[in-house]
Amino acid sequence: MGTEIERKFLVDGPMSFDGAGRVMQQGYIALDPTDGTEIRLRREEGRNTLGIKRGGGMVRHETEIDIDDATADGLWELTEGKRLEKSRYLKIEQGVRVEVDVYYGALSGLVVAEVEFETEAEALAFEPFEWMGEEIGGNARYRNNVLARLGRVPEAGELEG
Repeated sequence: MGTEIERKFLVDGPMSFDGAGRVMQQGYIALDPTDGTEIRLRREEGRNTLGIKRGGGMVRHETEIDIDDATADGLWELTEGKRLEKSRYLKIEQGVRVEVDVYYGALSGLVVAEVEFETEAEALAFEPFEWMGEEIGGNARYRNNVLARLGRVPEAGELEG
């Protein structure tokens, strides 16, 4: 199991991308709200992965396993009601690799930027670019599994209690 250190931001301005986006279908097989564990299936052209994540916020444990098309197709039905679709674009700015997710369907209009880091110190020292808006990494309203279940960004306070 590896560690993922990332910061996420809403995109708050015009931007260009470095290359074509990768269309992804993402669905959730299992979710444990007590410790933030999720089992996610991601399908994209030429690659399928089963991802297991635990935790929330800037630092999470993550493992990804490549799976074949037949396995992905068989597991996809388990994600019914917990799916989303997005395109992921790569943007390099000032030597920093940024992944930008543009959501489709009911989530159209939502655009999120993620920056991954080697260390927590690096992550904390990062100064967001002008086009990055509100930081949402610790905000459960913007977690992909929540977006996939609800098909929308929930209102503030909706997930509490």
